Order: sequence, then C-alpha cells, then structure tokens
Amino acid sequence: MTLNEINNLVKESGVASIGFLDKDGNPGIRRVFCTWHKGLGGHFISTNTSSMHTQALLKNNKACLYFDNCQAFRCVCFTGTATVHFDHEHKAMLWNEGDEQYYPNGVDDEDYCIIEFQADHGRYYSYDDIGDISTDELAEYDRETEFVNYAEK
Repeated sequence: MTLNEINNLVKESGVASIGFLDKDGNPGIRRVFCTWHKGLGGHFISTNTSSMHTQALLKNNKACLYFDNCQAFRCVCFTGTATVHFDHEHKAMLWNEGDEQYYPNGVDDEDYCIIEFQADHGRYYSYDDIGDISTDELAEYDRETEFVNYAEK
C-alpha cells in the first residue's frame, strides 16, 4: 500500500481502535470516533475524561491507534504517544451539535476531553501487502499539513 492509500483508509474510517496499558499494566483496546487527522501521524479523539482509556493514558501515554477496512482487508497500526487535553480550545474545536447528550454541561463539561495521538511509526497490512512506515516517512508525509475534520468533508 502506498502512503496515499493508507491516508485514504484513515480518512474514510471514521473510527479507530486505541490501544493502551491499564493501571495494572494489562493491554486494553477501545473503539473511538476519530475523524480529525493531520496527515498520517496526528489524530484527535473526543472522549470521556472518566473513561478507562483516558485515565490509563494520563498515567502512561504510550499507545497505538488502529484503522481498518475489514471488507477490503486493509489496516494500519500506528504506535506513538497520547496527550490528553482539557482546555476549551481543543474541546471547542471537536465539539459537534448533539454532543450535549453525552456532555450535558456543554463544551466545558468536566467529563469531556480530547486525546491527541502522535504516531512515531506504523505498520500496514492488506490482502497482498505488508510493510512498515518509518518515523522519517511519517514526518515527510505530514510536513505542511494541518488538522482537518474529515467527517465534514
């Protein structure tokens, strides 16, 4: 798969699986909405502050983010770090009409936060291909890109 094909997979996914280590060091994985991307390496996820994955990432920011298209058997797994944002600016950027059903106190609800995932490297799989994406390849591909909400595209 080319980097452009991988980028299309990420943009079209809408959801991803985030992997983390829980408080006991056991691996966990959760399905999350993920439509904001900065090329291949940067991703924003809106989620609950109280969720297990958020609490785990506050203690250990190592994570992985997995995008897939099961019908076409195309997948990519990025490994990197996660930063949890609680500031109004990040939360407002990802806020959508209807989110108040999950966060009744609005954009500044204490149980609403944003996870920013930054990939260090990746590995992709498809029915006829497998390979690695290096740190340098990610940096070059993402150079001069901005965060974009692909749910609005």
